[in-house]
Amino acid sequence: MSRRHIHQFPGQTLSGCQHGEDKGRGQTRTNCRLRNARFFLTTLLLAPLAAMVIGLASVSAAEKTNTDPKQQLARPDTKAPDTKRPAKVFILMGQSNMVGMGDLGPETTTGTLADLTKKKGKYPWLIDDGGNWTVRKDVYYYDARVKKGSPLSPTSNNGKTIGPELGFGYVMGHVLDEPVLVLKSCIGNRSLGWDLLPPGSQRYEAEVTERGQKVLKVFAGYKDSPDSWVKGTEPKPIAWYAGKQYDDDMANAKAALENLAKIYPDYKGQGYEIAGFVWWQGQKDTGSAAHASRYEQNLVRLIRCLRKDYNAPNAKFVLATGCGNPGREGLGLQIAEAQIAVSGERGKYPEFKGNVKAIDSRDFWREANVSPKNQGYHYNRNAETYMEVGLGLGWAMADLLKNKPWTWTRP
Repeated sequence: MSRRHIHQFPGQTLSGCQHGEDKGRGQTRTNCRLRNARFFLTTLLLAPLAAMVIGLASVSAAEKTNTDPKQQLARPDTKAPDTKRPAKVFILMGQSNMVGMGDLGPETTTGTLADLTKKKGKYPWLIDDGGNWTVRKDVYYYDARVKKGSPLSPTSNNGKTIGPELGFGYVMGHVLDEPVLVLKSCIGNRSLGWDLLPPGSQRYEAEVTERGQKVLKVFAGYKDSPDSWVKGTEPKPIAWYAGKQYDDDMANAKAALENLAKIYPDYKGQGYEIAGFVWWQGQKDTGSAAHASRYEQNLVRLIRCLRKDYNAPNAKFVLATGCGNPGREGLGLQIAEAQIAVSGERGKYPEFKGNVKAIDSRDFWREANVSPKNQGYHYNRNAETYMEVGLGLGWAMADLLKNKPWTWTRP
């Protein structure tokens, strides 16, 4: 949706010699060469100025296919999405950090998005010439749990905080020409080992320490209740079951997909494709050694189940480590290593090569002295963490998508 680079300036034409005309005699040939020299010198001198005039809104095809996360994003233009193309849907899942806990403002508080952009000059593509937040009209954000949506901007989440959807969605809008729907379906305080346990997960046994005593317990498989019980005893069900949040998140997302024309203004019945899943979760599982020990196999099953249950076998999957825990020691480290292990380029799971990618977000932790809060969780509510995680996930997804011909074909 962006203009290509201009190779010829308005009002300038190539000389006759450039078009293959050979005048072939004395002064005429000399004049032709002089005209060409002046033309190319003018082009050389004006090219940087032209690039500045075109500004952040101009992006070449080569830049759009460049998935280097160090590149600067372009400020979004005001063009509406091409509704003749099928929409590309990305489903975001996880727990509270995926819900979004990075503070939007105020500008006077260190570590908020307003502080980072308007005072420190970071993420200039989020601010327009009038100092207001930019809006990506080609990317629509919808929260399936609260049933609210809007064209993607820093205020889309709830007007107070941001999550990874912001950076992720801006990258997707940058690299894709199709309309993009960022569909978030999650809630906080949920573990993969219990609440989000995917279908097909079996019961298992693990020795735990309770009140100073070693106890052998049975841990729930999918749809079991409660989460665990002492081996040899009868489980006493509670008003929750293993995998209920997985089921609820899927039900919310599918309800949104079944009503796209009502929730997504740019959907005109052109169809859609679930192009990818985005996962940021892990903090809750650090509270259980048993859950942490099963994290990798649960994550592998989650990826397989999502593709099957959404009938999207070719959908890409990206994830970020941590989710609230720095992941440098103890169970946090164990979970971070499990998350990295499933990344396709690692080779441990050949089926994930080229379609699953993990980013290591542990370096995105920001200390309390440069953050809005000193709380030790939710990344001290530092917006930079949420932006960097979102951007990292976006570029990881772009890297996986670039191998699909439909993604990069220009109209």
